[in-house]
Amino acid sequence: MDASSAYQDTLPLSSDALLAQLDDWGLAYRLHSHVPLRTVEDAKAVEGQFMVPGENALRLKNLYLRDKKKRNYLVTLEQSREIDLKALGAELGIGNLSFGSADRLVENLGIRPGAVSPLAMINGVQNNVRFFMDAAGQQADVIYMHPLVNDRTVAMTQSDLMAFFDRIGCEVTWLA
Repeated sequence: MDASSAYQDTLPLSSDALLAQLDDWGLAYRLHSHVPLRTVEDAKAVEGQFMVPGENALRLKNLYLRDKKKRNYLVTLEQSREIDLKALGAELGIGNLSFGSADRLVENLGIRPGAVSPLAMINGVQNNVRFFMDAAGQQADVIYMHPLVNDRTVAMTQSDLMAFFDRIGCEVTWLA
């Protein structure tokens, strides 16, 4: 199975159910459908189709990581930011980090590889996943991310995304 909406009904929470929850909470978003995006390069190739010119937007890359004590982390960064896992672990004060497996990704965030997103914290908070976000998110007006599948992108205002985190009880730790 891939990470597209064709298989969303096999997830603990479908993309459609997530979007319905955002609607119920009164959180605004713009939804865009596109080919499945598996990499930052894939995203860069299609983002011109739906990004608003001049918009102060943050486009993301997301890392599902684990430490040696088997604690889980979702780290969301500006898509062009270079990352050194050793330096990141030191910056976070949690030691060596490695990528979590696809099975653990489904188990802890309820998504498949290629669809990693801050919105997956709707599942992650229940599984003690810690969330870190690039401080650039504090200045962005709009943040683009997958709604649990990789053939859709939502654009949410920073304030609506923070309201989402408040609703689900997710603490955001900002990365400089």
